[in-house]
Amino acid sequence: MIDINALDFEKGNGLIPAIIQDADSFQVLMLGYMNKEALQKTLDEERVTFFSRSKQRLWTKGETSGNYLDVVDLQKDCDDDTLLILTKPHGPTCHTGEQSCFYRKDFKPQKNLNFLNNLEELIISRKEQMPEGSYTTSLFEDGIDKIAQKVGEEAVETVIEAKNEDHNLVDEVSDLIYHLLVLLVAKGVPLQTIVQNLEERHGK
Repeated sequence: MIDINALDFEKGNGLIPAIIQDADSFQVLMLGYMNKEALQKTLDEERVTFFSRSKQRLWTKGETSGNYLDVVDLQKDCDDDTLLILTKPHGPTCHTGEQSCFYRKDFKPQKNLNFLNNLEELIISRKEQMPEGSYTTSLFEDGIDKIAQKVGEEAVETVIEAKNEDHNLVDEVSDLIYHLLVLLVAKGVPLQTIVQNLEERHGK
């Protein structure tokens, strides 16, 4: 995943800062410090371990609270003296009970738009495995005509709710996006392709 010997620990007297980021929301959760032993333990166990400067020992985040930080990915910066670690947190990261240690300012990160990627992966798995009793499975069994029909129905219902200013608009938009994702999976078009197309249009 990363070459420990390629990192510059000497610059920080044996320690390097490690920025911890939520792999789903990309919210920055905390900042800690690692020596070589802490980083090696992190890599071996795939859970974040720091070197505690106050306790002068290795400290696995969550060893007391159970709020571990599972490693998803990590990379070094351009100067080889800082780490960025993407994690899956088990509960709040901050000792105060807040999700992030950076909570004092009235700052609210965007909701987890990466959930759409997770939903897409789930729909793909439904198409591959076709588990019984799944609504998504039934759509794939009915074929592309039925899926396209459902997209059309949800689009019409979304328009109706928008014009009526009803409280069901959020539900209808959610239904529409879900069925659109099913349609994309059925046609073999990744969601990322749509995102790239929108980015290109925006650039123009």
